[in-house]
Amino acid sequence: MNRIASINRKTAETQIDLKINLDGTGVSNIDTGIGFFDHMLTLLSKHSLIDLDIRAVGDLHVDAHHTVEDVGICFGMALKQALADKAGIRRYGSMILPMDETLVTVAVDLGGRPFCVWQAELPCEMLGAFNAPLAEEFWRSVSSAGLLNLHVILNYGRNSHHMVEAIFKGAARALRHAIEADPRNPGIPSTKGVL
Repeated sequence: MNRIASINRKTAETQIDLKINLDGTGVSNIDTGIGFFDHMLTLLSKHSLIDLDIRAVGDLHVDAHHTVEDVGICFGMALKQALADKAGIRRYGSMILPMDETLVTVAVDLGGRPFCVWQAELPCEMLGAFNAPLAEEFWRSVSSAGLLNLHVILNYGRNSHHMVEAIFKGAARALRHAIEADPRNPGIPSTKGVL
C-alpha cells in the first residue's frame, strides 16, 4: 500500500500545496518564502525519511505566523490521510536528541487523539524571518490536524537556532519510529481495534 497524501488548502491568508510519502527516503522540495522555516522542514523530511514537497504562498507582509500555522495544519492532515487506518504501524515514537548545548525530548502517539504538551520556552528571537516561538504554533497545528499526541520538552539550551532545530529533528525522529511498520503486529495497534 502506498502511504502518500496530497493536500491543497486555500484561505484568504495562505495557499498551501503539500505532498508526502511516508515510505520515502527523506527527499524534500520546500518553498514557503521563509528561509529558516524551509530549513526546518528540510530537516524534518531528512530525519523522518518522509518525502516532502511543499509550496506555500502566505501573507508574509503581515508576518510568518499564518504561513507556519497553515503548513502545520496541512502536514498534519497529510499524515492522517497517508496513515489511513494505521494498521501495522508502531504507533508510538520518542527521541532524546542532543544538539551542541541543547537537549530535547520528544514523544508521539499516533492514537487518534490530538493533544500537545509543550514545555519548551523559546526566546522571542527572530531567526531570519521566523520568530522562534512559531515552532510551537507549527507543532500544535500538526498535532491538532493530524490527530496525534505530541509532547515536546526542552531539557536545556541557550542558542535559539539550536533549540528550534533540535525540536524539529527530535520530532522527526519520533515520527519516523511511530510510522514504521511493526513486523510483529500487522493489525491495528490498539485493544479497541480502531484508531
